[in-house]
Amino acid sequence: MFPRRVQPVLDQWTAGDLSEQEFLARSQWDEVWGYDAAHYLPLFHYARMHRIPMLALNVERELVRRVGAQGWESIPKDRREGIGDPAPAQPAYLSALYQSFVAHGRSAPTAEPTEAELSEPQFVRFVQSMQLWDRAMAQTIGEYLTQGSTRMVVGIMGSGHVRDGYGVPYQLRALGVQDAAVLLPWETGQSCEEPDTGVADYVFGVAPVSAPERPRLGIVLDQGETGVVVREVAKDSIAEHAGMQSGDVVTTIAGLPVGGTRDVIAAVRRQIPGTWLPIGVQRGTATLELVARFPAQR
Repeated sequence: MFPRRVQPVLDQWTAGDLSEQEFLARSQWDEVWGYDAAHYLPLFHYARMHRIPMLALNVERELVRRVGAQGWESIPKDRREGIGDPAPAQPAYLSALYQSFVAHGRSAPTAEPTEAELSEPQFVRFVQSMQLWDRAMAQTIGEYLTQGSTRMVVGIMGSGHVRDGYGVPYQLRALGVQDAAVLLPWETGQSCEEPDTGVADYVFGVAPVSAPERPRLGIVLDQGETGVVVREVAKDSIAEHAGMQSGDVVTTIAGLPVGGTRDVIAAVRRQIPGTWLPIGVQRGTATLELVARFPAQR
């Protein structure tokens, strides 16, 4: 989840030099990841307890955004954070990515995409941005292994980056790392029939864990050049009911100016069930005052 520049902070954490709050602040958790730290901290404490080194596998979100908007070729080599050219995507991976592409803002997923659809510049840039993540994570793992370490590397990442051997496993093989296995969680509610051959080397299930409910606005944020940008609004969320849209720039929350994603996250976490939260956004040339209504506790 962390860009490479956060590696020194991870080293300090596993060495026991930082408190939990210091780690979250110095790693810029809310800016570079943003998801609730409580869901991930058990992994970090386990690594720290057993002095297991942790690797920052990712790149800056801004680089991924630039690739999605302008294309990989437009990024100067000295601005690529040391990441090499990804191996070309397999046809089956392109087809899978296309279904995700159309589901995120264009239309409902279709049948097998045509060559013309796969060649659309916007989709090509989307593929390049996805492959940037794949290549960055694979390259960081590969670089660690080439140092001669005898340790096994466990990469924890979204299933879309490993499913069917696409993504990171494919990029690892292109880098000469052949000895890799994929373990894929099989979520509650998925069919218990035998998975398709090649989906993973192993699938596993875990019992659902009940966690205390926290206030959730239902948005994914990015720290963009113009401010805190709403990248995604969850369907039927408090944010959607408030009228928030992808692309909105959050300018104020609870009557206070927003300087970063941390301000938004902190305000939402302080929210009491059954209350309203005013949110100011800039949408194009319009300045809007929205109200997020948090339901009473069930």
